[in-house]
Amino acid sequence: MFLAKIFPFLLWFKGYKGESFKLDLVAGITVAMVLIPQSMAYAQLAGLPAYYGLYAAFLPPMIAALFGSSRQLGTGPVAVVSLMSAASLEPLATAGSPEFIAYSIILALVVGIFQFSLGVLRLGMVVNFLSHPVINGFTNAAAIIIASSQFSKFFGVYVDKAPHHYETMMRVGKAAMDYTHMPTLIYAISAVTIMALLKKFAPKVPNVLVAVLITTVISYFTGFNNDAQIDVSAIKDASIAHQIQEFNAATNRIEEHGGNRAALGKVIDELKAAETASHGGPSIEVIKIESEVRILTSHMDHAKEEAHLLRKALRDMKFEAVLNGEEYTFYPKGDIPAGVTTDGGTWRLKVKNKPLHPTKETIKDTKTGEDKIVGLTMMGGGAIVGKIPEGLPEFKAPDLTLKTFMKLLPTAIIISLLGFMEAIAIAKAMAAQTGQKIDANQELIGQGLGNILGSFGGSYSVSGSFSRSAVNLAAGAVSGVSSVVTSIMVVITLLFFTPLLYHLPQATLAAVIMMAVIGLLNIKGFVHAWHAQKYDGIISVLSFLVTLYFAPHLDKGIMVGFVLSMGVFLYKSMRPVVAELSMHEDKVLKSAEHYRLKGCRHISVVRFDGALFFANASYLDEQVAKFRTDHKDLRYILLDASGINDMDASGEESLSMIVDRLRSAKLGFAMCGVKGQVMAVMERTHLLDKIGMENLYPNTETAVASIVNEIHNATDLPEGGCNNCPLTKYIPA
Repeated sequence: MFLAKIFPFLLWFKGYKGESFKLDLVAGITVAMVLIPQSMAYAQLAGLPAYYGLYAAFLPPMIAALFGSSRQLGTGPVAVVSLMSAASLEPLATAGSPEFIAYSIILALVVGIFQFSLGVLRLGMVVNFLSHPVINGFTNAAAIIIASSQFSKFFGVYVDKAPHHYETMMRVGKAAMDYTHMPTLIYAISAVTIMALLKKFAPKVPNVLVAVLITTVISYFTGFNNDAQIDVSAIKDASIAHQIQEFNAATNRIEEHGGNRAALGKVIDELKAAETASHGGPSIEVIKIESEVRILTSHMDHAKEEAHLLRKALRDMKFEAVLNGEEYTFYPKGDIPAGVTTDGGTWRLKVKNKPLHPTKETIKDTKTGEDKIVGLTMMGGGAIVGKIPEGLPEFKAPDLTLKTFMKLLPTAIIISLLGFMEAIAIAKAMAAQTGQKIDANQELIGQGLGNILGSFGGSYSVSGSFSRSAVNLAAGAVSGVSSVVTSIMVVITLLFFTPLLYHLPQATLAAVIMMAVIGLLNIKGFVHAWHAQKYDGIISVLSFLVTLYFAPHLDKGIMVGFVLSMGVFLYKSMRPVVAELSMHEDKVLKSAEHYRLKGCRHISVVRFDGALFFANASYLDEQVAKFRTDHKDLRYILLDASGINDMDASGEESLSMIVDRLRSAKLGFAMCGVKGQVMAVMERTHLLDKIGMENLYPNTETAVASIVNEIHNATDLPEGGCNNCPLTKYIPA
């Protein structure tokens, strides 16, 4: 049993039979058919080359299953975590660059360390700090952001990302109106149609795999991708060479300023470390270097804006091609010499964030050692996945430093909590059907180890997937063996089948993402939260709007929702329900204000709901004073403590002062329904001695009966006493 706690997968084989393995084998293969294309799509959503999705689908599913508690949870790349990873790292490096890839892998390691630590320390309950309304608002916004981020691939257009996501979408809209690559749009719509029809009419068929196979085969035979490497002299436009030169100069300035800024940043870190060791304040030298960094940042921003405008101008150019033998000649669209016949297509210049290579030549690839042709890339077709490195990823430890760890930790915490909340929700939903027991802390350990060990194999951050877990369960998975089979299938794909994915259209991957995130939309969640508590509905909507507005900075939506939720929680804790009770027609004491009940002129029965602690102790005092003011003939206060489940020193002090003030005003005071933990505090602080055991009652019925008899039999009551007192109905006949 002890070994099973360390290695939970040992429990899989208790009563495991050959029939169980057959079910797991089929389920594992089925999930792999969905996972392989999905993982490649999600990797691009994370700003990584598509094949890094396969790396993330290799180790994590198996490791998370081996050390988690759910037997059907499918771990791997998921949409929200992929988007969060890209959004958090884009300020640090350019998407797709070697630095960005390195950061993505390190982030997976930091996420894994945080999740694993929470699991080992048995702190799985921390996920409760993110309320359901906040998660609902964030998830709906994320689904819209993820889906809309694929529009550029749907229309076959290329734009630079703006500071805000909605600004980027405006750029995509303008580019699409200027020119849409119709074959790309047809592929995207076709992929969506195939998946939607199969999902509705043949739900058991792996619709994602079918869409990928069909579009890839058609792409291969129709020559969907049609790129040409050319020399700048092949473009018959006098201005193009000068524009390329200006663009290259701007991008080189960005790289130069960035390198200088990074070097100065290291100097500042070293100087600050030395100052900290000597307990000194900021030196003049540090201040000077920080000023230089700000100047370089300003120069970089200027160069980035210049490069953006030049890149847009180059992308907006459209050409027509004339094929002479094996060489192309390109003319600006609409400016074809008389008598020249073109291929009938529209060509565009492929421009990324790196300098363009205006001269066509053959060079050695530094990684593979093979010859490759470089030059300007002209696009006459649609975008495809292209070459995927064959074989398994290189296994090595991510280059994690303390500085990088601290830089990525805030983002890692949010990704960890979001990813785990999704995973545990899925696991519990499946457990309700299978009857298995889910251990949240063990699941954290499994997810953490999946991210940690996955990062050693080139994986970025992963989590549990709702869609793939549902497929796994529906396919009859009995144990985590199905996830092991899934990982093996990914290995086989990496070793032998990556060439088959070369012609997979990027538009198909965009369609896969859009179909996957449709399930994240939950409009009913807003209505449900509003019906439960209006403030929950407001928090959910605000989290949604803030996430949308500040995208791609998604953490702001989570933080605003978290702060609002904590604010409401603190407000309610500081002002708990303090109700004055009176007799209801069903002979039960209920809130006089809520039910509009008439109370006794001389006895106030007060119920306090919640822990009595420093934040709300004075509030009880205020409410008691209010009741005294409202009742001019008040003689007695009975505190119904059945709702007080805890009390700290401040609460005890406040209660003691209330007793003193009431006694000095010659008013009676008693308590009923005191819980054991509150009674223990009163005994240790001798408050019990001050109140007196004779003034403590086991329940409200006994207390009211005793106090009513005592007060109503008093000889000094005002004339008329308390005729028809509602509390007398509580006294047994």
